[in-house]
Amino acid sequence: MHKLFCTLVLAAAAPLAMAADIVVGQSAPLTGSNADLGNDIRNGALAYFKKVNDAGGLPGGRIKLVTLDDHNDTRLAGENTHKLLDDEGAIALFGYASSTLSIPAMPAVAEHKAPFFAPFTGADTIRKQNEYVYTVRATYSDEIEKIINFWGNLGGTRVAVLHYDDAVGKQNFDSVANVLKKFNRTPVSVPIKRNADISDADFNSVVAADPNVLVITTLYAPAAQLVKRLKAANRATMVTSLSFAGASQLAKALGPDASGVSVSLTVPTPRSATVPVVRECNEAWTAAGQKDAMSVTALESCIAAKVLVEGMRRTGKDLTRASLHKSLAALGRYDTGGYVVDFKPGSHHGGSYVGMALLRPNGEVRE
Repeated sequence: MHKLFCTLVLAAAAPLAMAADIVVGQSAPLTGSNADLGNDIRNGALAYFKKVNDAGGLPGGRIKLVTLDDHNDTRLAGENTHKLLDDEGAIALFGYASSTLSIPAMPAVAEHKAPFFAPFTGADTIRKQNEYVYTVRATYSDEIEKIINFWGNLGGTRVAVLHYDDAVGKQNFDSVANVLKKFNRTPVSVPIKRNADISDADFNSVVAADPNVLVITTLYAPAAQLVKRLKAANRATMVTSLSFAGASQLAKALGPDASGVSVSLTVPTPRSATVPVVRECNEAWTAAGQKDAMSVTALESCIAAKVLVEGMRRTGKDLTRASLHKSLAALGRYDTGGYVVDFKPGSHHGGSYVGMALLRPNGEVRE
């Protein structure tokens, strides 16, 4: 009897076994030239994961997002990927901030057979890497077609394109050129180096082209620099940026010069309160303690996090890299609440939404 009593006491005193954390890994620019974008991607996902955890988590445990700062540096992005998969045991990688930051992760992704989910890019290069890449946004080609058709039908066919002097940038320029053929026009190329400021030569190239439409396919910093210089020089041209710049970040960087600048979007704006998933993410954002209004980037990340969680739910308790990959591949048509993705075997690129919006001097983005 005494032995049984001691056993019961010891059992009662022992802590309850807790389910292991479900680790999701992320490499993102939390500091440096693209920090606003990186932090918004991180915080949008954190808000949704907190919502799930506060409701009891998943059968396999609570979700833990581990984010390592890559300073927008490709070498660090590759190194961070190995740390996340080897040291942290991440079940999936999430929300890398660009195609150029994603490519260095691909060898480790293929080796570990880990789902690589929702990179912040519409570049075809990342979609062609391997079967473990899943995207939830439309392609840059989809966005460019929307932009050029919009302006072309209004007579805006004298087009200059600010793009990076790399494979993705050249692909974006070629996409503009292909769509412009229907209007019997050829765009002017204005290539710049990544992580470089707008130079006098870049500015003069745009002025010499005398476009009535300037299409921007870079990040928000050089985009804002160029627009500010054009407005200061009283050069009147319509400006539309791809979503890659980060609509909210570009509006913030432009300030009063945001008037008249438009952007393409791959999710609705955070102001679209009639869209259920937008309302849900706004509520999660506030519940997470965020004081500023949710950005378009954070909303995209929140929606992507919801899709990833749905894939996790469908695996049940047996949540591994392999089971999650299988679950996501078979997800099919999933309506997050007004935003639809469609994954199936052989097609892991489920987003098609493209909209356009105007930037406001107060930082708002309005469709």
